[in-house]
Amino acid sequence: MENFIIHNPTALHFGRGVTGELGKTVTRYGKNVLLIYGKGSIRRNGIYQQVTEQLQGAGCRVAEYPGIKPNPVTDDADAAVALGRMRNVEVILAVGGGSVIDTAKIVSLAIPSGAKAWDIMTRKAKPQAALPLITVLTLAATGTEMNQFAVLQNEQTRHKIGYGNPLIFPAHSFLDPSFTLSVPRDYTAYGIADLIAHALENFFGAGDATLSDKFVYAVIKEAMEFGPALLNDLNNYDLRAKIMYAATNALNGLTAYGRVSGDWGVHDLGHILSLLYDLPHGATLSVAYPAWLKLMRQRAGDRITELGKNLFDVKTVKETIAAFEDLFAELSCPVRMEELNIGEHQKGDIVALMKKNKVNGMNYKLSEPDIENIVDLMFG
Repeated sequence: MENFIIHNPTALHFGRGVTGELGKTVTRYGKNVLLIYGKGSIRRNGIYQQVTEQLQGAGCRVAEYPGIKPNPVTDDADAAVALGRMRNVEVILAVGGGSVIDTAKIVSLAIPSGAKAWDIMTRKAKPQAALPLITVLTLAATGTEMNQFAVLQNEQTRHKIGYGNPLIFPAHSFLDPSFTLSVPRDYTAYGIADLIAHALENFFGAGDATLSDKFVYAVIKEAMEFGPALLNDLNNYDLRAKIMYAATNALNGLTAYGRVSGDWGVHDLGHILSLLYDLPHGATLSVAYPAWLKLMRQRAGDRITELGKNLFDVKTVKETIAAFEDLFAELSCPVRMEELNIGEHQKGDIVALMKKNKVNGMNYKLSEPDIENIVDLMFG
């Protein structure tokens, strides 16, 4: 087992009605607030009203930056930074899913540092401070509400990358499962696929960490047991709560302690599909993971077999891969490119952008022939 430090400073407020403490919590950090959110769903489902009533009741002065895209871009981050600087904001409140929170994380670094978002993402700029960030989660998927990571894409350079910095742990995250009741069936499913992929990325990292392996199994078993049930009963608060909590624990460090790192090669693959075709993140992962497992039959065979034994009670690599494909299909997630409406004539564009972005894993390295092979495998 590798040496590790457990440090997660995010205060997680979980359960029905927890945002009743939002206004009081925000004002601990300041009253000039930058509110960042997405394309309008929180206005339709009433979450916006609940949040703004909290802020008004606490006497906050609020600048709003709406319109964050599901695949977030640096242009929005830079525009939000400009607004935040103009209004002298003291605290950032992100209300939404992973794209909104990831954007807000980079904004929290850029406002005090004066840096451009992409310079931060590429580590040309190295901020030394961040504005306090508070989040209200509306989609169970990425786990960003309790970690130090963010993903943004640059539409000019055609890159999509991840970034990590302890400064961007949210100070507080409010998770009310009832805030996810309005999430449609397809995006609920993609969120479940995302949390499964996060657990798998850590499982295939370097290092021997048997207890972390067991946490991986537990998180994925939650998704296996309660994910299909939720998709058949979208208004069930208890099922929403189980999936929300599982998504947070999939990527808050619990499944990673004792390892050198996770792998994250599959996420690199998925990011390119989202960048090219503006696809939901979870839908790209459910296509990429079975293909990656097939590519890794020889290199990671023992780990794949161990996973199959503990999750599906199967004995071989082949059976394990088939079980994952069946699981994603049961969750109504795609497992082949054709289900994403991507044709074989598009292979060249996909491979070229993957090579440009230097798609790779941190543990299982991907050569250029590997990238070509894995794209073929995504088509079945």
